[in-house]
Amino acid sequence: MISKTYYRYIWLLNVLLPGEALTYEEIVELWKKDPNGGDSYPLRTFHEHRKGIKEMFGVDVVCEKTWPYRYSLMNAGVLDDNKPAKWLLSPYNVPKDFITYSAMKDRIMLEEVHSNPDYLKSIIKALQKNVELEIDYQKHEGNRETFQVQPYLLKMYHRRWYLLGYVKEREEVRHLALDRMLDVNVTRKHFTMPEDFDAKKYYANTIGVYVDHQLPIKEVKIRAYGTQVEYLRSLPLHQSQKEGRAKYGEFAEFTYKVRITPELITQLLAMGDKVEVLEPVTLREEIKERINSMLNFYK
Repeated sequence: MISKTYYRYIWLLNVLLPGEALTYEEIVELWKKDPNGGDSYPLRTFHEHRKGIKEMFGVDVVCEKTWPYRYSLMNAGVLDDNKPAKWLLSPYNVPKDFITYSAMKDRIMLEEVHSNPDYLKSIIKALQKNVELEIDYQKHEGNRETFQVQPYLLKMYHRRWYLLGYVKEREEVRHLALDRMLDVNVTRKHFTMPEDFDAKKYYANTIGVYVDHQLPIKEVKIRAYGTQVEYLRSLPLHQSQKEGRAKYGEFAEFTYKVRITPELITQLLAMGDKVEVLEPVTLREEIKERINSMLNFYK
């Protein structure tokens, strides 16, 4: 579930995104027709949402200076340039007409993301203001701990939100899963983002979320068979993917420049008998050992 406030931000953006110019009264009528709307949309609340959209997405909901005083988006194009804003909007923007989606919610299924929307709101606030967070956290196998975190960014991966930041207690940059957070508080302690931090470079050679820069970057070569070839062509395993030798209707070989992490191994195993690891030999042997270990469960 997303909070009522976030829903209204997204709803209002989608009402105006096609380039519509609507009066406040017309917006209220549309809100009343929305299955998740209500009987009223107070003017004061509407203006608060205009302010919230500006702060979160960088988009201005402006009003004409003359009658009939219609509202429209002055700079909706920033959503195309501002990837974090587009990223936050897109999980709920399917299809683009959110009113249509709401009316057909029993016939359009989206994957549920397990995280507390209030925690997400607090983290976004801290990201905007560059202030530290105090987070009570508990890993699946660990005890409850409290961390002072300087938040760097939010990342979604496989239906889970992750916060990347500098954890003071560990004296290192780490990921924290939002669904493992027990409490999140925004502090007044300001911090300065490292000038050399670049999110794209940070994740450049990693598949998944967890990054270990101590691991060397390797060239990984795989051979995909059958329909898996087209799957990988349409949805690459990693941005560094390059296609090599191929035989139509049978196989294609792909290479990657990545660090060999547990998540990479998991992804390769998930493709089953449709993918064969060719190089490096150490990774091929690791995959073979995992497969033999799984076979023991079926003896």
